[in-house]
Amino acid sequence: MAKIMGPRFKLSRSLGVNIYGHPKAMNRAGKTPGRASRKLSNYGLQLLEKQKLRAYYGVLEKQFIRYVDMAMKAPGLSGEVLIQKLECRLDNIVYRIGLASSIREARQMVNHGHILVNGKKVDIPSFSINPEDIIALREKSQKIEKYIENIQNRNYVVDYVEANPASFSGKLLRLPNRQEIPVDVNEQLVIEFYSKR
Repeated sequence: MAKIMGPRFKLSRSLGVNIYGHPKAMNRAGKTPGRASRKLSNYGLQLLEKQKLRAYYGVLEKQFIRYVDMAMKAPGLSGEVLIQKLECRLDNIVYRIGLASSIREARQMVNHGHILVNGKKVDIPSFSINPEDIIALREKSQKIEKYIENIQNRNYVVDYVEANPASFSGKLLRLPNRQEIPVDVNEQLVIEFYSKR
């Protein structure tokens, strides 16, 4: 499985935003000025926004380009469609439900076969979730202490995802609106970056 490796907090500081949601990620941000704090050209801004969006969802360049191409061909605003498609990935929805404490952990859970979609095991993190799909932790995995802590300590809520901690499950209620998605990025600059290819 291809995945983004390397120091997570250093990447957050470099991009100027806490992409992993960890409370200590930006502790040393003042000491190490990242790219976001410098005056950037238009191309530099587009590149920065693209790297931020990729890092938020942990997607590598080749796969990210496929999402951009799909978004550009789909009806509607390409930037919003792109974020919507990334937000509806299985690993991200597992994270939003609260079964995992990070998208990285959610991806590992999916890869290791802990997650069921509509009662069937799915081990592809990029699997696209549709509204009303039921995502659940398989019964055997519900005894793992880490996953019990994750669902009990779920500390935020998004309106388009419903969590059911008692059954270690949840579902995507509907496709999210852009304003609801907690990702601090200018998606239009990302589309502009790729439209020059």
